[in-house]
Amino acid sequence: MNIHRRLFLLSLIFFQFITAQNISSVESRISDLYIKSLTKGMSYSWLEHLSKNIGGRLSGSLNTERAIDWVRNELINISLDSVWLQPVMVPKWVRGSFEYANIESSPGNIINVNICSLGGSIATPKGGIKAKVVEVKNLEELKSIGRKNINGKIVFFNRPMEPGFIDTFKAYEGALDQRYGGAAEAAKYGAVAVIVRSMNLRLDDYPHTGEMSYGSLPISKRIPAAAISTNDAELLSSMISLNPNLNFFLRQDCKNYPDVKSYNVIGQIKGTDFPEKIILVGAHIDSWDLGDGAHDDGAGVVQCMEVLRLLKITNYKPKNTLRLVLFVNEENGGSGAKAYSEIISKKREKHILALESDSGAFAPKGFVFDTGEAYFERILKWKPYFQPYNINLFKIDYIGTDFRLLNNDALVLSGLKTDSQRYFIYHHSEIDTFETINKRELEIGSATMAALIFLTDYIGLE
Repeated sequence: MNIHRRLFLLSLIFFQFITAQNISSVESRISDLYIKSLTKGMSYSWLEHLSKNIGGRLSGSLNTERAIDWVRNELINISLDSVWLQPVMVPKWVRGSFEYANIESSPGNIINVNICSLGGSIATPKGGIKAKVVEVKNLEELKSIGRKNINGKIVFFNRPMEPGFIDTFKAYEGALDQRYGGAAEAAKYGAVAVIVRSMNLRLDDYPHTGEMSYGSLPISKRIPAAAISTNDAELLSSMISLNPNLNFFLRQDCKNYPDVKSYNVIGQIKGTDFPEKIILVGAHIDSWDLGDGAHDDGAGVVQCMEVLRLLKITNYKPKNTLRLVLFVNEENGGSGAKAYSEIISKKREKHILALESDSGAFAPKGFVFDTGEAYFERILKWKPYFQPYNINLFKIDYIGTDFRLLNNDALVLSGLKTDSQRYFIYHHSEIDTFETINKRELEIGSATMAALIFLTDYIGLE
């Protein structure tokens, strides 16, 4: 064997040895992240405090400001390099006192039903509204029925979420337009109020709130909007089929106020080599007011906090700047995400990857990505690192509301994907509470996010 061939073989063996050593080092670091999260994690106790000691965090509320102060102090306590608040103007909507509704099949014969005001709705008159009901399945059906048959009545949108989708977020998107735009459309045909079937795949007695919009409809033309539980939607539909002339009574005293100041919470660890390049983790700190927002999105808040804490306690020194952003006002306006995207565009900050957690504290399945084919192919090479933890899903798909605005400022947008089968049981309802959280699933989700952030920083995408 000549000297050149020997040198080549030796260099090949050395390269394979170094590669094996690097792979082993990466695997060891990722394993440490999972072990630390499961044995010394803070995400569960953090979420308990956020959920039970602070509670629901509707934008513009005192609870949201309490949550912002608490998170800021916790980030300071884990010794991030910098922590700050970004001012944001947010809408202020107050639910008011207990909402009430009933079905009147004949004079004096009433059945109480479970409803809740939709976020942003106006109130009914003080004495409530009583009117006959028109049931429709979609916005197009309003047009076919026409003003003659809708004027002076309550429109009942009763299109259920499609149960055939394995990804329940697809089912949610398919039913969402009636909640968001139903009142604005029904008002054009003379409706006096709208009732919307709750976005929930199971039958139960818990109404689910959520954002609605009147669009450009003048204030004088706006009508009240409420969600009805899925059990009561079924009841109302069956009673209408037997008696099309029944009456529905609705009373609610919610109110919209002028915008108020709130804040995004931002913290970061400065990169050692490329401090101008940013790897972002984020979630939204606000929630709806019916439950305590444990799944939506308290889980995301504490998981993102835990990502930075885990990397610090494992003594990892990032090459790039690792930044946490907790957006305010995701639920009813998106002001926090707009404010952040505007400032980073103005500063021309470069984001390598932006990772969001906003799909509940359920068992993580993997990640969805919004990026070009070249970057996605590089990320797919990391998939073997996650297989020991049963994380197998890596695909191009939908990214959450807050992060879509970062599309022009980040090479890769990503979202943690969890098992979604139970998510819409709790979503936007009074049973989105800490008691429904599984500690290990929450902690594994934190470690899974930390592993992707580590790989993005250590191996890189460019």
